Amino acid sequence: MPYAAIMYRVKPGHEDEIAEIFENFQRVDTPDFAGADGQAAGRLLGTAVFVKDDVVVRFIQYEGDVTAIGRHMGAQAGVHSAEAQLVPLLAEARDTSTPEAFAAHFRNSVMRKVSELSVDTHPAGATAS
Repeated sequence: MPYAAIMYRVKPGHEDEIAEIFENFQRVDTPDFAGADGQAAGRLLGTAVFVKDDVVVRFIQYEGDVTAIGRHMGAQAGVHSAEAQLVPLLAEARDTSTPEAFAAHFRNSVMRKVSELSVDTHPAGATAS
C-alpha cells in the first residue's frame, strides 16, 4: 500500500502545542474518498504526524488516487479546526480555508517519494514458504 508525506514548517519551540492539536484531531467522517468525478477514488488507511523543531511531517497510508486525498481532507471539519489552531504556529501563512484551497496546499506540500519498502517487496519474503 502506498504512502505519501506532506511537510510544512512551523515556528520552533511549539512542539507540545502542535502535539496537542493533533492528539485532539477530529478524524474524517469516512476513510473512503472520491475523485473529481464523484466516483470512488480510494481509501485512507492510516496517518501519522511527526514534529521536530520547525518541521511537521504527516505520513498517509492510502489506497487509490493520491491526488483526491487533498480534496477529501479539505472538506473535513476536523481539518479546518486543526488548521485554525495551527495558524499562529506556522512559519509561513497558507490558505486552507476552502476544500479547493486545502487541496492546492496538499498538492504543493506532498514530498517526493524516493523509496517505499515493505515486507511484501523484501527479497527474503519472495523465497519464504
